[in-house]
Amino acid sequence: MLDQWLGRDRIIAGANFNRWLIPPAALAIHLCIGMAYGFSVFWLPLSRSLGVTAPIACAPDTSVWTYLFTTTCDWPQPMLGWTYTLFFVLLGSAAALFGHWLETAGPRKAGVVSALCWSGGLLLGALGVHLHQLWLLWLGCGVIGGFGLGLGYISPVSTLIKWFPDRRGMATGLAIMGFGGGAMIGSPLADRLMQHFATPTSVGVAPTLVTLALLYLVAMLLGAFGYRVPPTGWAPAGWTAPPPAATREPLHRYPLLTDTACSEQ
Repeated sequence: MLDQWLGRDRIIAGANFNRWLIPPAALAIHLCIGMAYGFSVFWLPLSRSLGVTAPIACAPDTSVWTYLFTTTCDWPQPMLGWTYTLFFVLLGSAAALFGHWLETAGPRKAGVVSALCWSGGLLLGALGVHLHQLWLLWLGCGVIGGFGLGLGYISPVSTLIKWFPDRRGMATGLAIMGFGGGAMIGSPLADRLMQHFATPTSVGVAPTLVTLALLYLVAMLLGAFGYRVPPTGWAPAGWTAPPPAATREPLHRYPLLTDTACSEQ
């Protein structure tokens, strides 16, 4: 049943489809996942999530294992920074592993999975902040969110290039612009939300993550359902694909200049 809504065969565009409807759909997804670049806005508040006004420091010899499960002291910012590392390790891994699946399943299905993973990861991360469990923050935002980040990154790029073979540079630029712009919009928004949700006993990170997750889920689903793929053989009006580069003649067709030939000359 899901293939009736999400399958590649169900989203082939009609003859009169306007390809300029694709960039807003792609930007809707990239502007959401681009918040990964702005996640450092949470490090300082999270480093005092228990102390609120000042961090409650752990013992100097506290192990990484203890930090993952402790509920009695705050996390140092270097430990929180591993969330950022997980984001981009999973981005590259997901893009490499599921690139072929994207081409067969279609960008809409990939966009929906990306939305569920990215927003679901933020919700799980919010639970980790609420329970003060660093492993949940890493698993939710870093691993699950990073997986959604990878799928969400490649699906707009792939779709835009198919629709704009005559403007490939512009298509790639639009995608990268959206990915970078996500932090420019998301970081100030997250900061405002944390100020709004902050109380004398909370820095406001958990409800901020929940709010962002819901906003991003709606925006990414709208973008995913806006995707269409061009029919087989489609090309922009007035544009023809450049001929393939001429095949270079093999070197063995030309005689090697041997020592004997040199002496004869």
